[in-house]
Amino acid sequence: MTYTTNEMMTVAAARRLKNGSVCFVGIGLPSKAANLARLTSSPDVVLIYESGPIGAKPSVLPLSIGDGELAETADTVVPTGEIFRYWLQGGRIDVGFLGAAQVDRFGNINTTVVGDYHSPKVRLPGAGGAPEIAGSAKSVLIILKQSSRSFVDKLDFITSVGHGEGGDSRKRLGLPGAGPVGIITDLCIMEPEAGTHEFVVTALHPGVTREQVVAATGWAIRFADHVEQTAEPTDVELTALRDLEARTAAAHGQAPGEA
Repeated sequence: MTYTTNEMMTVAAARRLKNGSVCFVGIGLPSKAANLARLTSSPDVVLIYESGPIGAKPSVLPLSIGDGELAETADTVVPTGEIFRYWLQGGRIDVGFLGAAQVDRFGNINTTVVGDYHSPKVRLPGAGGAPEIAGSAKSVLIILKQSSRSFVDKLDFITSVGHGEGGDSRKRLGLPGAGPVGIITDLCIMEPEAGTHEFVVTALHPGVTREQVVAATGWAIRFADHVEQTAEPTDVELTALRDLEARTAAAHGQAPGEA
């Protein structure tokens, strides 16, 4: 089966979720990848959303954290305060799955503004629970499409801290957990370099060149000594993803590509 770069990105991200792990899911691309994992390689992954659902198993992708599909399909629903205080700050979240508008070489995220904070070019959706997820989850995965506008040398605003200024910055800030362990894009997979915690390319998606990655990155991106090629999506993965998108489009009155 042929596939798009967006499908490759979603499949590659889904594969990063281990079966049985507890995942705090962001809306949008993270939710699509997390639910694809639940439908394929990780049927026992436990999906938690900010509004309180634990063990959500939506048949269609939620429009927001308040989508009734999440609560209706969850094993249980608890107050939002319990999600953050008991589950997240209590160290019970294995993976935080986040999107971003901008990300830098150390996995810090901006979802607040583009441009000057007091006179922005674009006002973004904002933080939501992302700062707490980035700060307290045992590990963090980030998924977004790659371009020089989104992968920037300096963030316009730091909404959620990844590895701060690199090195032991995160430890000095007193943040628990490993921080971001992977950035999955439509071109490649990046992971933090040992010691510096600067993100380097560790895998290229099929057909993608190093030159494409360099052109789509706003800093002098580096490559690991050994760069792998991402395995192509299987027919099972693509069928599950497309069926999920089709159900979502039908439920929300969207064109299939918008799901």
